[in-house]
Amino acid sequence: MKNLLIVSFVLLLSIFLAACSQNAEKDGGEKEDVAAVITDKTSDGEPLKVDKGLLNVEVTIPASFLAGQDIDTVIAEAKNEGIKEVIKNDDGSITYKMSKSEHKKMMKEMEEGIIKSVEEIKTGEDFTSIKDVSYNKSFSEFTLSVNQEEFENSLDSIASFGLAVTGMYYQLFNGVNPENYKVTVIFKNESNGEVINTIVYPDDLNEKE
Repeated sequence: MKNLLIVSFVLLLSIFLAACSQNAEKDGGEKEDVAAVITDKTSDGEPLKVDKGLLNVEVTIPASFLAGQDIDTVIAEAKNEGIKEVIKNDDGSITYKMSKSEHKKMMKEMEEGIIKSVEEIKTGEDFTSIKDVSYNKSFSEFTLSVNQEEFENSLDSIASFGLAVTGMYYQLFNGVNPENYKVTVIFKNESNGEVINTIVYPDDLNEKE
């Protein structure tokens, strides 16, 4: 399951980088960044750091999230997509440095991507027992209203994994506090609102490892 998270992260990161601005903001009178460092924990317990300065944002991706990837290729692709500086750290992690506008746009694209995924779950043909999906502003909680009989005779619960992965990375890139790095997926009977099941990510995944 941990490998699935890593693969999902790499795919998501590629999408997010492609959405970033091609031109970094420039400021002739650029001041020294005053970083407010927020350290978050990944499913491996390694920190993912989001440093928000006056003009720039730095995002450091742990080495575990890059397993099996050619780091030089990852760095080259990031630069091609407009990230103005990418640093390979001694511990195998990499740090992306971008303007605040690039980071803001990245977060916006993440939000739009999650909303699009929600709509596809609701209206597509892959998860027919799921009739509606709602979520909170931080994407830390999703509620799926389902036809219980259809749901219990299907594998539609796997829809929660994709929502959870995107929700967790949205929080991490947004500098969420470690204790809030969770996504709760609630399944409810559409006819009476009764809770059928609740899955908390990544807690429930870690318990199964």
